Amino acid sequence: MQVVGITNQQEVFVVSDKTPFKINQILVINDERQGLLRGEVVETSAYNRFIPLDINGDFVDKSVIASLKALGYSIDENTLYIAKVRLMVEAEYPIQVGSEVRVPKFDEVKDLLLKSKLESGLVLGVIKSSEELYDTMEDELKDRFLLYQDGKIINQNGVPFIFDIASMQQYPHIGIFGGSGSGKSFGLRVILEELMKKNIPTVVLDPHFEMNFRENQKDIDIKYQYDFIDRFECLEIGKAVGVKFDNLTNRDLINLIGAASAGTLTDSMTNVIEQVHKNKDTYFSFERRLSLLKEALEIGSEKKILDRKAKCDDDMDAGKFDEMIEVYREFGSLPPQSVNGVLWRLQRLYKDGIFTNDITRVEKCLKDGKIAVVQGPIKLLNVFSTYLISNIYHKRRDYRDSVQRGEKKDFFPPFIIAFDESHNFAPKGYDTPSKSIIKEIAQEGRKYGVFLILATQRPTLLDETVTAQLNTKLVFRTVRASDIATIKEETDITNEEAKRLPYLRSGDVFISSALFGRTVPVRIRLSHTTTSHTQNPFDELLSFRDKKYEEVYQEIEKFLPIYTTDLLNILTKVNRDKIKDIEDLKYYLDELSKRGFITKNSAFLGEYYDRK
Repeated sequence: MQVVGITNQQEVFVVSDKTPFKINQILVINDERQGLLRGEVVETSAYNRFIPLDINGDFVDKSVIASLKALGYSIDENTLYIAKVRLMVEAEYPIQVGSEVRVPKFDEVKDLLLKSKLESGLVLGVIKSSEELYDTMEDELKDRFLLYQDGKIINQNGVPFIFDIASMQQYPHIGIFGGSGSGKSFGLRVILEELMKKNIPTVVLDPHFEMNFRENQKDIDIKYQYDFIDRFECLEIGKAVGVKFDNLTNRDLINLIGAASAGTLTDSMTNVIEQVHKNKDTYFSFERRLSLLKEALEIGSEKKILDRKAKCDDDMDAGKFDEMIEVYREFGSLPPQSVNGVLWRLQRLYKDGIFTNDITRVEKCLKDGKIAVVQGPIKLLNVFSTYLISNIYHKRRDYRDSVQRGEKKDFFPPFIIAFDESHNFAPKGYDTPSKSIIKEIAQEGRKYGVFLILATQRPTLLDETVTAQLNTKLVFRTVRASDIATIKEETDITNEEAKRLPYLRSGDVFISSALFGRTVPVRIRLSHTTTSHTQNPFDELLSFRDKKYEEVYQEIEKFLPIYTTDLLNILTKVNRDKIKDIEDLKYYLDELSKRGFITKNSAFLGEYYDRK
């Protein structure tokens, strides 16, 4: 391999007549004056005598062709492989034409590829086009994980990509971008598995109920399996976690009720909450006060309320009217429409189960170094996350502030918050209650040891202030031009890499990290665990049908052979939940014979069904 064409300090052309080049492959150039220089292949092509080298618009120019001939390459006879190589560090002088180029040994490029030790980093996958370096790596870096590629599970075949988790103190927050089927959720799963291995406290907001780590990958060697059972908890809103109403401040309650209406409250509604809500209110005491106020405002005046009290015979009803008068005297000036709006939003939250339990189990997970997977519908998660994130963030912040002041306070650990479908929580263009706390963490969380992982299919829809704070971005296959434009704005992805984004295979990712100073192409490793959502829905349908016919076969197998003249008698003996009538029985017998469970035969007395 040699340098050809006109060169400069940033880019050169390299030719080989034996080995093709790979995109993102790292090469070493031996320049007589400047010594060893390292570069990365950014474009590559193959040429032979059937394809002229002066194709219009190609990246190879006449100077390359001329130097090929001068260096003795036979353009007319051999297939030639030509690559454009971009230097990692700008050279002092233009590279000498004819300089020898070779594949490096691992030690020569280790500083470019590894930014963390195994024990302190997250092993996310393999750096693409690093296969030639595998044999010269240290043994501890080899055979660390498996890959899933082209429908097969294969062994690690290159340099591992290790993300330095400690670097988040300097370069906080991670963004995961990619369209449907690109491997985005798979990548998030791998990151969460690595966090569990390191016992890093994490909260995951999971709207798809898929971040469960109980089920291991099947048919893989035990050395690649991990038991995460004791390292995470799945907590469903309304069952395992919720909001303890009597701990709510006015601010918490305003955020919650505002989130229930998919937007901020009017000033008038906010005023209703601030006035009517009292410290240590339970849900029932607050709801009753609002209900009585609503009814009193509908009646219209204190005199009319007293008139109704006078007409009632029941002491219990009379007591209710006394309460109503008291509430009316205190809050009767509030607008009825705003009171009604607050009340129905509050009641809707109660029906969703959000006031069941509290966030104690989430806090315990964090203190134990576990992952708390909070699950629920996206709408309910949006409401609950506002309360949850605000509370745990301020507990961590209060702890750090007390340390700075020299005060003694119970330890609350640093932690990570991971969002799937994050554009629903911090959207661009309009406000949500959760957006303000996410923006605050994006801008201030680093100082307190609170970090974000935001995954989304649509980076364009994510708030720009938040996107700008994501110092590490994992970019999977992305098709939309607007999303690609956003990614180019927010990362150091080159034009060549941006053009490849719509064609990336599922599981391939560009990792743009301030720590690396360049974009690194990575193949995400095979996750240790799997989710039920990976099953093809059509395979699921076939599996259900097969199971159904197996159950029917087990039901009738003991009665075989079955003659068509004896169907009524058989029907009285089978489970009528599975076979309801004669038509059902005829249908299943014919289907079972078609599917090979039984055979259909003819005899003197008519047709009959028997074992194979």
